Amino acid sequence: MTQRMPRPSLLDALADGPLVLDGGLGTRLEDLGADVASDLWSARVLADRPDLVLAAHRDYFAAGADIAITASYQVTYEGCDRAGLDRRATTELLIRSVDLARRARDEAGRGWIAASIGPYGAMIGDGSEYRDLGLGVAELRTWHRERLRVLADAGADLLAAETVATLAEVEAIVAELDGTGVPAWITVTPDGGRMRSGEPLAEAFAVAASSDEVVAVGVNCCAPAEVAGAIAVARGVTGKPIVAYPNSGETWDGASRTWHGTPVFPSALVRAWRTAGAAVIGGCCRTGPGEIRAIAEALSPGRAA
Repeated sequence: MTQRMPRPSLLDALADGPLVLDGGLGTRLEDLGADVASDLWSARVLADRPDLVLAAHRDYFAAGADIAITASYQVTYEGCDRAGLDRRATTELLIRSVDLARRARDEAGRGWIAASIGPYGAMIGDGSEYRDLGLGVAELRTWHRERLRVLADAGADLLAAETVATLAEVEAIVAELDGTGVPAWITVTPDGGRMRSGEPLAEAFAVAASSDEVVAVGVNCCAPAEVAGAIAVARGVTGKPIVAYPNSGETWDGASRTWHGTPVFPSALVRAWRTAGAAVIGGCCRTGPGEIRAIAEALSPGRAA
């Protein structure tokens, strides 16, 4: 990987906070008329309708987001191969995901780009990122290696390894980042105050934070009720910035591929997360520009577009 650290202004911004992260990319693409029902989810839209991905990024920056996460979450060599895309085409998609987010950022005249690194389970396309698949560190390192390298060289400000469900995958990502000088954050997806694997959050945060390359830790793709406790755990093991971008409050049924429940994402929660120590706050599944605008307003009244 290229030896590169983020611009000093990004490090300063992460340390100072608060920064507003964007919302659910797949959610916004659906709102724009895209079909995200395939196993490739937003990666299929990235391949077939990059104009919609660009539009989604523009919408989030217009809503007040400081950081855009790229559409690379579901772009994996194995998954794309099953869909008929060869390795060269997959590499081009990874690079395109960063280019589109950067174009929207440049048009907005501000902000940063986080290149999404989805977990192994996301490649399966059936909600497997929410469970322990029993894979070891060595196997996960091999699986992540090429995609990490491509995205690290594509020009994003940092890598966003997100929705990580097991300690083994945290360890694998940290091992692959070690010594590269490539900045990243690692966010896990908790349930009941623990990793989805049942392992302690504190251990995952401690492993992640032990890496010089990991500039922030946190949680994503979880219920809003999980965030406050996770922030407290993270603060107990590291002084690095904390990132929080939960789902809307609805729950995903991987078998039926449907969402259930009622969105619960009030501004009071956002302000409480900031008070508790979150430096970056945004939304994950089922959140859109409206929620991001509300987050921006809650964190800095009068700031939202």
